[in-house]
Amino acid sequence: MKLLADTHILMWAAIAPEKLSMAAATALKDESNQLFYSAASIWEVAIKSALHKTNFNTDARVLYRGLLDAGYIELPVTSEHAAMVSSLPLIHKDPFDRILIAQATVEGITLLTSDRQIAKYPGPIRKV
Repeated sequence: MKLLADTHILMWAAIAPEKLSMAAATALKDESNQLFYSAASIWEVAIKSALHKTNFNTDARVLYRGLLDAGYIELPVTSEHAAMVSSLPLIHKDPFDRILIAQATVEGITLLTSDRQIAKYPGPIRKV
């Protein structure tokens, strides 16, 4: 199964695996799954870390390198993904989360999230 991990799942997997739910940890460790991360997640970490946001005290370059080393596949943000955002209901207003939802929808990749608001969207989303 193809899985796109949201930003918090990625950060927890990289720096605080004890914060992952059992379901998230199991999905990420399952070797039959293809694990993806979005370029938007790296961008989000870079911006929010620079703004000294709580929960984003991670170096985006280190996270990026760690994801590649762990075998994650980068999912670039395309114009199709960006255009899809306009079709999403306004359940969640965070632009980074909205682009992840759009990417998952366009690509048919299951988005792994711990966010209840994201989980309210239709499509390939799994709350873990």
